[in-house]
Amino acid sequence: MRLIAGFDAGQTHTSCRLALVGDGRVIGEGEGPGVCHLAAPEGPARFGAALRESLVQAMARVESGSPTTMLVAAAVGASGIEQGSPVQTQGQALAAQALGLAPERVMVTGDERTALRGAFPDGAGIVVISGTGSIAVSRDGQGCEHRCGGWGWLLDGAGSAMDIGRDGLALSLQMADGRLPDSPLRLSLWEALGLDPDDPGSPQRLKALVVAASFGPAGFARLAPVLDQQAAAGEATAIAVMERNAAALAALAAGVARGLNLIGPAVCPMGGALTHLEQLRRPFARNLELALPGSRLVTAAGDACQGALAMAAALQAVSQPA
Repeated sequence: MRLIAGFDAGQTHTSCRLALVGDGRVIGEGEGPGVCHLAAPEGPARFGAALRESLVQAMARVESGSPTTMLVAAAVGASGIEQGSPVQTQGQALAAQALGLAPERVMVTGDERTALRGAFPDGAGIVVISGTGSIAVSRDGQGCEHRCGGWGWLLDGAGSAMDIGRDGLALSLQMADGRLPDSPLRLSLWEALGLDPDDPGSPQRLKALVVAASFGPAGFARLAPVLDQQAAAGEATAIAVMERNAAALAALAAGVARGLNLIGPAVCPMGGALTHLEQLRRPFARNLELALPGSRLVTAAGDACQGALAMAAALQAVSQPA
């Protein structure tokens, strides 16, 4: 059996999906460890291991007794891969080596691109992704793509769970030192971090906690559900944080629409924050109507793994010997 593979390589885990060449029927799926940015010291090793292990798991799920299998093309959507960058070139070479394929039979791109292809397999559209980070990417009817956001948590995370959590903590310190009136938001956030809201030493411990290497963007992002709950309960500061980040996501959608002159586009919200935080999702829809009149919210036709499979199928068709 000749197979193609689509990978969705995130920071927590990597998914691999296998399909038959020709009819595209999915015959196996597997998971492996997550990846990190390729510029990190452990980046290349983690990237290769994630692809190999998820492929092995997917191959193991192919029905026993099947004919000999051969992987002929693969596409990888990975966190931190910038289109047209040296990192993309590096990822391409690493993936080809890890999967035992010729470089021309491998495509490595950002996971937002595979998410876009999965969501809109046959035409134009926009995906707005809000998870730990945030990004939007669009495609027009001619296949041209444009992105906004996604420039890393230190520079550009507006609309993300990370920014929501960080904004809430920053405001909680302003409450603690008297710049803002105290509220249940501070108590809930500090208790979520194991801090005593009544202890005068807690602000100093909070300062030390957030600069620890183990905290990082994921530590802030884990606090976003606390703000969602407080906003749902009517806490004004939490509502303001959610509204501000929702408006930032709508601005991302408007930006990618302008980049390709899309009129009344379909917009697909994706990512854990937009999926699970109702107090972000609802104002996002409202702000989108203002920022991008005529747009409409839609559900993704497929996921990022399906988008990667579509890219692999196209790659295999182009590289097929005459």
